Amino acid sequence: MLISIFLHPLAFVLALINIMGRDDLTGGQKVLWAIVCILWGIGPILYFLVGGGELW
Repeated sequence: MLISIFLHPLAFVLALINIMGRDDLTGGQKVLWAIVCILWGIGPILYFLVGGGELW
């Protein structure tokens, strides 16, 4: 379960790199997707840390 704490930040950075490198998205779409990545990516980590360490 601790692996999610280490892999989620890496996945977040890779997602941001991918989003910023895309030419088919406008600036607003890139910002929106970055916000979605922040909210979606931190959820499992917060649940693990605050939820007593149990994911299942």
